[in-house]
Amino acid sequence: MKPPTWLRGRLGVLLSLGPACAVETLPGVPALLLAPVGLWLLFAAPVLLLRGFTDKVVSTRSGSLLLAAGLAVLLDILVALGANTVLPLLGVERPLTRLVLASATTLVLLVLGILAPQSARPLLRGAPLSGARPVAWAAAVALLLSVAGPIRLNNGLGGAVSTTALVVVTALIVLLLLRHARCSPVVLEAGIYAASATLLLLTSLRGWYITGHDIQREYLYFRLTLGGGFWDISAYTDPYNACLSITLLPVSIFRLTGIEDIYVFKAVLPLLFALTPVLVHRAVRNVASPLVALLSAVFFMAFPTFFTDMPFLGRQAIAFLLLACAMLVLTDSRRPLPLRRAVFTVLLAGVVLSHYSTIYVIVGTLATAFAVDKAWRLASRTGRAHQHRVGRQGRMRTFLTWWTVAVPAVLALLWAGPLTHTGGQLESTLRVVASDLFGSGDARGGSSDTRYSLFGGAGVTPEERLAEYREDTIGYTRADRADGKYLPLEALAKYPTPVAEKENLPLTPVGRALDTVGLSVPALNGVLRQAAALLLQVLVLVGFVIALRGRSSPFTPVRDQITLTVGALAMMGLFTLVPQLSVDYSVLRAFQQGLLFFAPFIAAGALWAVRRAGRRALPVLCFLVAGLLLDLTGAVPKALGGYPAQLALSNSGPAYDIYYPHAEDRRAAMWLNQRAAGDDLVVQTDRYSFSRLQTLFTVRTQDSVHPALLRSQSYVLLGSTPTRKDEVTVFFRGDLVTYRYPRHLLDTTRNLIYSNEGAVVYR
Repeated sequence: MKPPTWLRGRLGVLLSLGPACAVETLPGVPALLLAPVGLWLLFAAPVLLLRGFTDKVVSTRSGSLLLAAGLAVLLDILVALGANTVLPLLGVERPLTRLVLASATTLVLLVLGILAPQSARPLLRGAPLSGARPVAWAAAVALLLSVAGPIRLNNGLGGAVSTTALVVVTALIVLLLLRHARCSPVVLEAGIYAASATLLLLTSLRGWYITGHDIQREYLYFRLTLGGGFWDISAYTDPYNACLSITLLPVSIFRLTGIEDIYVFKAVLPLLFALTPVLVHRAVRNVASPLVALLSAVFFMAFPTFFTDMPFLGRQAIAFLLLACAMLVLTDSRRPLPLRRAVFTVLLAGVVLSHYSTIYVIVGTLATAFAVDKAWRLASRTGRAHQHRVGRQGRMRTFLTWWTVAVPAVLALLWAGPLTHTGGQLESTLRVVASDLFGSGDARGGSSDTRYSLFGGAGVTPEERLAEYREDTIGYTRADRADGKYLPLEALAKYPTPVAEKENLPLTPVGRALDTVGLSVPALNGVLRQAAALLLQVLVLVGFVIALRGRSSPFTPVRDQITLTVGALAMMGLFTLVPQLSVDYSVLRAFQQGLLFFAPFIAAGALWAVRRAGRRALPVLCFLVAGLLLDLTGAVPKALGGYPAQLALSNSGPAYDIYYPHAEDRRAAMWLNQRAAGDDLVVQTDRYSFSRLQTLFTVRTQDSVHPALLRSQSYVLLGSTPTRKDEVTVFFRGDLVTYRYPRHLLDTTRNLIYSNEGAVVYR
């Protein structure tokens, strides 16, 4: 007798859970076996079991799989949170062990397999693969180079392989553009994923240890959760610790897969985030042509924040993945509206658990979009003439309703408030914003990233920002300085800290050739970057206008895409005009988030701009996209020189100096831990050496060595960059400022007690 229909399609998955759980609980299982079993339990099995449900939420096969992947990530977070919450009540002190997580995951999957509906569509059978061969070859080469390039750089070799990877990615994207009409959706999405993963891995795999900015602190809270076998927000009441995307999710991945912990952050999380451009493509494809959808994904990937910052922002990467799933649900109008609204809200609840700042910006965007929609409806009732201008969009039923805005807002407030008590940063930001808006603030400028915005923002010079930093440090140390805890200001007067000159790559032969004909390569690189930023913003506005008019637009957006784009642009304007917002939440990251809403309008603007080329419109478009990619990813500056080196392509440059972990720094930190153990003296080091070493320090540490902050009695550790280049970088009011460090101040006031030809320690 055959098994019943509901069981027949998922029988293999259900039967695999028992052996998989057994493998997880056996001691001494080799990593080669543990990794695929863990990945099966965490991702593959949930996706297969959720497909029947996601088929009812979205109408396409690839959309169903992508949504199931996002829900699987959210499910992993919730399973770990449930075990962490319930089991201690039953006497289990360490609920985040492999045995507990494997058992809990298996139990949840068994329940899901019994209760979830069966998918009526085969997973891959019948899926067309037209145009797959050339895309597969280009994708395979790109992915291979994305691993080989960082390995070569980490071993001290050159960046030619990584630069070649960027060229191959550009060729892959151009190939997809040229053949988009002949490639099946599966092939297009596979190509997008390969390009996305390549760009991310070229940055995330740099360094043999954790490399980057926020990721250092994310890794710290992951290690604290892992070490205790229990997530306890009261032990570390910090917004980072409240982001379950970098605490519970990586712990589950590490426990069940056995993948080395640093590569959970350097590889697994980036590869999950690489699905986001694919989701952008699928969401836009619901309302637009294949070309518009493909361009939308390309513009999302081409923005520099995607491949320079997002590999170091695990919590925001997972939040963006869930938000992209929410946009997929929003644009697929071929499924019941109430169910889609419910799933949309659940996904935003996942964003609440993943990243605090992202959900705040989303709530602001949703609230603005909801208000715009209400005003739009009110305006559409004022008369026939106005109704004619509003047209079909004015009469469409909208997706957003009051509770799809209110529920995420309430959940965000509850999570940051009574549940985790980590809302201090939000409260502080709102107080400063109120001061800025009502004229009682200090009227200092915001982040210099605002200089890229059409909304204004002249920025502040490095000299002005450094002067502000020195003034602040002197101000809040005045009382302790009077008590002799800091060096007297009179003694510091002869030790200036001028801003360091910007270091560019040397001109290449091509760059020197351009220079000989009177073309300044550094100026050219700067103009190209500024022009690219302005171009993207202009295309947003152009695409928005032509889409709203509905005449020559290459796609017809759903009403909510229009209102959400207004909301996202309004948030961008607010971040630019209110200085504190640009300091606390990067304008560039806000634009990256906004691309989830308005990327198709950029695509529409680009197609409108090349429309007069007629039959040559597509080649012209490919030329423009290729130029944009090669410039923004750093391939053009690398080929010309005359621009600061990028971490993904060189063992030099500002990002390398402050983010790259060196073995010499780690040895110095471990030596100092032993030397300073039991000593009352604080260890002082610069902000970015502290960031790279914070998981190693076991002694009291202060993350500043500016002369105005040097204590009269302390240890001072200078990392590789301050030691090699006599330069220190500070991060103040949203800007990085590098200044020349007066080493002779330490030489004359302290004793050198340790040196390893890379890092030094003074006492």
